[in-house]
Amino acid sequence: RYNDISSSVRIFVPNNKMQEIWTISLKNHSNRRREVSLIPYAKTDVDSPYKPQGYNIATGDVYKEKNCVYGFFYQAFNSQRNLPMYGYMSSSQKISGFDTRKTAFVGAYSDEQRPEALNKNLKCTNSSCFAEKLCFALQNDIVLEANEQKTLHFVLGVSFSKEEIVTPEDKWVQQQFQAMEDKYEQRIRQVQIKTPWGNFDNLVNGWLPYATDMGSRWARVRHNGYRDMSQDTDCFSVINPSLAWERIKRVLTYQYDNGYAPRTIIDGVLKDRNFSDNTVWLTFAVYDIVKELGDITILNEQVKFNNSKQASVYEHIRRSVDFLWNFTGLYGLIRIWGGDWNDCINYAGLEGKGVSVWLSIAWCLAAKQIAELSGMLGFGDYEKLYLERYQIMKDRIDQHGWDGQYYIYARTDEDIVLGSHTQEEGKIFLNPQIWAVFANLNKDNRHIKSMDKAEELLQSDEGILLSKPPYTKQYDYIGSMAEKPGGIQDNGGVYLHPAAWKLAADSILKNNGRVEENLKKMLPFDNDYYETKGEPYCMFNCYYLDYHGYRRGTPGQSWRTGTNAWLLKSTVMYIFGLHPEMEGLRLEPCLPESWRECSITKKFRNCKYIVKYIQTEDGACNNISKILVDEEEKDFDNFIIPPVEGKQLNITVLLTK
Repeated sequence: RYNDISSSVRIFVPNNKMQEIWTISLKNHSNRRREVSLIPYAKTDVDSPYKPQGYNIATGDVYKEKNCVYGFFYQAFNSQRNLPMYGYMSSSQKISGFDTRKTAFVGAYSDEQRPEALNKNLKCTNSSCFAEKLCFALQNDIVLEANEQKTLHFVLGVSFSKEEIVTPEDKWVQQQFQAMEDKYEQRIRQVQIKTPWGNFDNLVNGWLPYATDMGSRWARVRHNGYRDMSQDTDCFSVINPSLAWERIKRVLTYQYDNGYAPRTIIDGVLKDRNFSDNTVWLTFAVYDIVKELGDITILNEQVKFNNSKQASVYEHIRRSVDFLWNFTGLYGLIRIWGGDWNDCINYAGLEGKGVSVWLSIAWCLAAKQIAELSGMLGFGDYEKLYLERYQIMKDRIDQHGWDGQYYIYARTDEDIVLGSHTQEEGKIFLNPQIWAVFANLNKDNRHIKSMDKAEELLQSDEGILLSKPPYTKQYDYIGSMAEKPGGIQDNGGVYLHPAAWKLAADSILKNNGRVEENLKKMLPFDNDYYETKGEPYCMFNCYYLDYHGYRRGTPGQSWRTGTNAWLLKSTVMYIFGLHPEMEGLRLEPCLPESWRECSITKKFRNCKYIVKYIQTEDGACNNISKILVDEEEKDFDNFIIPPVEGKQLNITVLLTK
């Protein structure tokens, strides 16, 4: 609100359209008539970014019949060759002025904060554009009577002809907005939580599902990372397993028929980049989706490999597990090659001998899961085979990957141990300790002991560190991890993606206090431990530390990060404890102690579960003492509550110590 005139803006992308719709409302709060000019502006790269030496060759002008400005250019839009295209901005009201040439509206020596046209004349210049950099600006002169409000709509879009340019009308805009809302209601609003932390509720109920949906489709946008799409699709299954199933089948089409998978797909082209872990994530995703849907027969569906040969989904993941079983180096552990999940340990295994203890542990989880799926399909021989191999790999890890108090990270081609107390730097890594819990490496309770040691050595005021101490110089057997400043990302920083894994591991081990502390340190709006300085409504890749000075609490890489998806999964499946089983939802929560009462709603196999937890004693309560369904006490084997088709189950769970 300024000078008795308030404004509000809504921006959304309609379904299946090459458009963005802006709705702007203006209200006159005074008792006198006001005349204002509303000038929306778009700095556009539809005609390519600015090119020095006069290489921008687009043209632009006004199209008054459609209340718009447009630019004409050639671009490879959704194609492999350049096509004639139009970019445009249109208005729901007759325009009073316009600009399509950036140098006319912004000026040669000004910027978007101080456009030359407005600074000099308070209006557009009505410029056309010929072989210069485009911009889109529309001027709408508006009269607001006393206390009157008016709403205008604008469309920013691209089309393949001038005839396809859309002029927005109010009814059409509202239809598009409602259709968009309906789509996301069905796609991502299948889970809702209510806790004493209102901002956390907003994050889990809104941003995390949306970001996970985006990651499942687009990975990190800059590239379609294979492990990224696989993980995000796995996590997406906690809210929409049917759509997750369709997406993981698409991911499988990029897999090689020997079981290996590429690092990324850019513009439809596979980029291998010699990382060893890409294929391991497939089994986790398929396993979770099968459990969510409760249908083992979907594993028989036929899906192509990247060479157009095809096999069942089960065969895809079986080859994935087999590929890594045979892709071994020192001591029979799985090779690290040019990097595993930690891309930046990219020199450790280039000769084919270096191994990743973390990946070997992750493989153990995949082996357990495919053994279970094999048994469900009636493949008893495979079930037995993978359980035997699981035990063999587990023994190798315990013999060659245990450092006395925790698991090491890797062994290089020269058999230099990374993540060992024997090293001066990089003595301990977080990831192997977490995944030892997932894979149940329980010899002498090592999975518990290693997590305790990780908590002791890696916990910091800003959150759990990925490794410690950080590397301070370059090592020719490590890679770019050691070239980063200490405490940055994977070189001893607070890396939030594994921190979200840790939430799940701590929940499995029933460490409620650690769950609460770790969660608080991760959240961008919680400053109980230190002040965070990123956007308060989304998650990040990492935080900077105290000894980084002014950067402390600032994030690295917001929005597009695997933290979103894994925080969603860890919250729903592990903290709230809604574990999908073939028979129904198994309840096994691990709640923060401060959540004396909380609830979660989940749509599961056409049944709506509303689960309310009550911690009935002081301190952490993890034991289920009573379950009431529609106020009637009931007993369930292993606390698995089967779905009832088309029904709503109102469930109250009483927890004790």
